[in-house]
Amino acid sequence: MNLRSIAASTVSCPFLNHSLFPNGPTSDIEFSDVFGPIPVESSMAVSSEKPGNLVASPDSSDPAVIHVRSHSLLAPVASIVRSSELSKLSLHDETGDELDLVKEEIFEETQNELKEGSVKETNLQVNDHCLNQQTIGVGDFEVLKVVGQGSFGMVYQVRKSGTSEIYAMKVMRKDKIMQKNHVEYVKSERDILTKVDHPFIVRLRYSFQTKYRLYLVLDFVNGGHLFFQLYQQGLFREELARFYTAEIICAVSHLHANGIMHRDLKPENILLDADGHVVLTDFGLAKQFSETARSNSMCGTLEYMAPEIVMGKGHDKAADWWSVGILLYEMLTGKLPFAGGNRQKIQQKIIKDKIKLPAFLSSEAHSLLKGLLQKDDSKRLGGEEIKNHKWFKSVNWKKLEAREIRPSFVPEVAGKHCVANFEQRWTSMPLLDSPAASPKTDDKTFKRFSFTSEMPDFYPE
Repeated sequence: MNLRSIAASTVSCPFLNHSLFPNGPTSDIEFSDVFGPIPVESSMAVSSEKPGNLVASPDSSDPAVIHVRSHSLLAPVASIVRSSELSKLSLHDETGDELDLVKEEIFEETQNELKEGSVKETNLQVNDHCLNQQTIGVGDFEVLKVVGQGSFGMVYQVRKSGTSEIYAMKVMRKDKIMQKNHVEYVKSERDILTKVDHPFIVRLRYSFQTKYRLYLVLDFVNGGHLFFQLYQQGLFREELARFYTAEIICAVSHLHANGIMHRDLKPENILLDADGHVVLTDFGLAKQFSETARSNSMCGTLEYMAPEIVMGKGHDKAADWWSVGILLYEMLTGKLPFAGGNRQKIQQKIIKDKIKLPAFLSSEAHSLLKGLLQKDDSKRLGGEEIKNHKWFKSVNWKKLEAREIRPSFVPEVAGKHCVANFEQRWTSMPLLDSPAASPKTDDKTFKRFSFTSEMPDFYPE
């Protein structure tokens, strides 16, 4: 079914009175081309026995993580993680199990943890970290709404007690993190978020832990996902695509300047704030890098993965610029350049197929896309080369980064409490949490996790 068929059968949708795509043929555009393929079944497995299939590099120190395109507003539906055998990849469901386990009042178990020993007692330690040294904790927040689900727990809209400040609280279960061998990814996400400060990157306000869970408290960004809003409004024009891409480039350039690769740039990880500016989020696969080294991790979302990641050749920050090129292509055409078929076919398309550029795009847009989607990463455009490209000739980068340029589209947001741009399947959920098993691991696993942006990132051990 193409978008015209969808339009004919769903006359109540608000986007029908708008033009979704620029003038040009649209008869072959599928709904999945805009929002990604239907999530794969959790029973699906990826074998490494056939050539061309995804295989983690043997010398990789990190577990492989390949996210599946998601229709969720906050997290991938599933991800592939490496098993104990390096040659095999298996798929684990990331959402269904927790939704079936919601049985307790939110944070009830956390409160029970604290009852075992008051945080004011000097001898209470969790993960070799004195809880009495944490200046903030669960009791300092009032939970308002469920707004999503992440790989290891839930995401909540919360209010800081005694204030009007609204935040997003990401709650992660330690047992799931350790079970899936993602400890270093989670610790890296927290460490990276404490170091970045940029107008187009989500900001970490607090982090803390209890015996069973980790907590990240972030800015609450409630304008909806970029592509969710574009789909609703039917806006895929070069002018607006240029604005969003320029802000994304500013954010990615800031990360690279601070030695950080994002490695999972995609529409689901780009939010709009209430003023219509982009906010880059989800640093679960981000990594600090050295200019002289390449990473061998197999990670990301397949449709946005650079060829060098798919081939396991090792990658650096140039892989992020490939993903920016995929995002731009999707904004300008409503389609992914390399999609369709099974995973192996998509991999082969990424590695071998030439990019097909629609005639309705400007010659400048053609040039930029070719430069970003260059399969040889040593020849790929990056950083200042992108900013100086003729497609961005009209952009005042200094004003843009200062948020002095107003976007032509501003999402409908009725105040900082508004959750209208989040999926109702989350916001209508009761405030419940799933039970967590006691972690069976070294107590030092999550040492020095606590952080508050109100004071230096230091806590006595």
